[in-house]
Amino acid sequence: MPGAVDGWYELHAKFGRLPMADLLAPSIAAARDGVPAPQIIAAMWALGGQRHGTKPGFAAVYLPGGRAPNEGEVFRNPALASAYEAIARGGRDAYYKGPIARDIVALSRANGGFFSEEDFARHRSDWMEPVSTDYRGVRVFELPPNTQGIAALEMLNILEGFDLKAMGRGSPQFWHTMVEAKKLAYEDRARYIADPAFAKVPVAGLIAKDYARERARLIDPARAAARYEAGQPALDRGDTTYLAVADADGNMVSLIQSNYSGFGSGYVVDGFAIQNRGALFDLQPGRPNSLLPGKRPFHTIIPAFAMKGGQPWMAFGLMGGDMQAQGHAQVIVNIVDFGMNLQEAGDAPRFYHSDSSEPTGTVMTRGGVLHLESGVDEEIRRELLKRGHQVADTVGTYGGYEAVARDPVTGALSGATESRKDGCAMGY
Repeated sequence: MPGAVDGWYELHAKFGRLPMADLLAPSIAAARDGVPAPQIIAAMWALGGQRHGTKPGFAAVYLPGGRAPNEGEVFRNPALASAYEAIARGGRDAYYKGPIARDIVALSRANGGFFSEEDFARHRSDWMEPVSTDYRGVRVFELPPNTQGIAALEMLNILEGFDLKAMGRGSPQFWHTMVEAKKLAYEDRARYIADPAFAKVPVAGLIAKDYARERARLIDPARAAARYEAGQPALDRGDTTYLAVADADGNMVSLIQSNYSGFGSGYVVDGFAIQNRGALFDLQPGRPNSLLPGKRPFHTIIPAFAMKGGQPWMAFGLMGGDMQAQGHAQVIVNIVDFGMNLQEAGDAPRFYHSDSSEPTGTVMTRGGVLHLESGVDEEIRRELLKRGHQVADTVGTYGGYEAVARDPVTGALSGATESRKDGCAMGY
């Protein structure tokens, strides 16, 4: 079920200060009056048009004049403005029990889908306790399953056993160790992460320090592994928008939402594309993430926090499907091990390792594929090839990072935005 609107209202009921109509007003104005298409989004929009142009409702909304807007062209979405206005007037029930739900159900039934009005009426968000680990004195918080947050924490725990600072970012050993730690954590991600209402997920065991030490011993410092098996942790009886916000009172929000692949399902109603998060179920029966009624699929989206000295410090996130957990670990390593500031930590060259085993059932058999940004020295690439890494020539998906941090002593705020995306960092 689409859950973003209910999530907004849950957050607003618990923490909001202004009327929701006031909060939605800028989005209503932007949709009705139009905004220029940013550079990166315009390029992705064109690809989305090629993929979804013939799906119901898509062209009428997202291909004005028969094509995707070019960079700088103003795009208007009056249908979305009307949907936001209905939500502003009627609250979350306007979406889940009102005309918007009925429109989605009608589109679903007309195209062989299975949504019902009852599905929407009974949808509720859950308040979850975050999971966390301490990485060299910084406590990093992530969302628990059914998201991949524990993969980022397990990766950090594994890396804590290595002196990354002594290796240096300019050494092949650093990049090799980072990639192998990712591969280990993602094997456990594939094996164990699922909806905890339907599967026993060993969260405490997966993020335990002694378990990380066991996993770290599997890393061969001279050779890339073609295959890792999932571990045996103790049981305790991958389109995305991210924003980080802080205010003068010390409140911080780390928020991410997504309709999954570009434009989600591509089926458009009331000015927006319906998500396709169900694509992340495992269609093989009898496994932790297998498709079942009422079950939530494995999720990639993970907003994150970090604390220093027991005080709230940083809200951060990194969009990009399975890049997110490995990207979180890289950002934390850049800040903690190498002393980078918020912006440097995001700008530094990254790796993206793909083709690991997945919660959908696919299995890594040849070590996966390693993508390295252009800022990584060519000598490092050659050495990683010698060690057995499959280094790709193609450009990878390196994610979209945003962060805001608060100095625990002075209260001063700093922000960072992604140089690879259409991001923005500002104070007002």
